[in-house]
Amino acid sequence: MSDIVIFGAGGRAGRAVTAEARERGHRVSAAVRDPQRYGHLSADGVRVLRGDVTDVHAVSEISRHHDAVVHAVSPASGPEALAALDHFDGQFFVRAADALQRGMAEAGVPRLVVIGLFANLDDRDGHPIMDDPALFPTALRPFARAHADGLDRLRSTAGALDWVMLTPPAMLDADGPRTGRYRVGGDTLPSSESVRLSYADLAVAVLDEIESPRHHRTRISVHN
Repeated sequence: MSDIVIFGAGGRAGRAVTAEARERGHRVSAAVRDPQRYGHLSADGVRVLRGDVTDVHAVSEISRHHDAVVHAVSPASGPEALAALDHFDGQFFVRAADALQRGMAEAGVPRLVVIGLFANLDDRDGHPIMDDPALFPTALRPFARAHADGLDRLRSTAGALDWVMLTPPAMLDADGPRTGRYRVGGDTLPSSESVRLSYADLAVAVLDEIESPRHHRTRISVHN
């Protein structure tokens, strides 16, 4: 049994990871911006805490005495929510990467699993998907660029933190079943345009990387 902190436990990916972790018998601390909104999580034995993934002190205090941290936070849950933001912080994912690396080092927590964004994968010609308006809306490119900057910060920072970024496909199914099966790829978008993945199976991949880490200080794609 492990002790796991999930930043962004109230979002779709975070909820799926929380459920999978509890199903496997792990202890979970759910770090969210507004604990009052997610009190229902505690009904399953989850410890719900107020936590900002960009705050070094919060990361250090919350993750202390835990074995792994999951970063499933996004400033917006989709294109509509992103468009509704008064201001999008283009440095959000960089600040999160910095806070996680420093805070987890202070707390002595070795393993970080981050949820990535498909638009930061490359097409078969080696070009970022986010640069192709036929594959990704131009209006959302700043969001994808911010995600990519966060990955670049993780890659460029030396240290002992054992991180991995799991990048799901664009077709993430909120109501899809948990099959327990998934495939792993590299930095290139899988060849089939119809690839998809359920949030439940994304959570399976996250927990597998916590229980039996196979990928270290790298980004991988995860799909059906």
